[in-house]
Amino acid sequence: MALPSKRFGTRYGPRVRNKFGEIEALQRAKHKCRQCSKTTIKRLALGIWECRNCRIKFSGKAYTPY
Repeated sequence: MALPSKRFGTRYGPRVRNKFGEIEALQRAKHKCRQCSKTTIKRLALGIWECRNCRIKFSGKAYTPY
């Protein structure tokens, strides 16, 4: 699996890059909607999530919807 933090090259150190890669992968993963039970949730902004299927918007954590 290619980490998304490869774009930083050798900057910032390996520990910071690895942690950032884990967080970003968790954030971009597919999440299940509470309303319609489909995996169509997308992050709009920090803590704001929207289901693309039923168009419900809700707040959650910064990097995960729950």
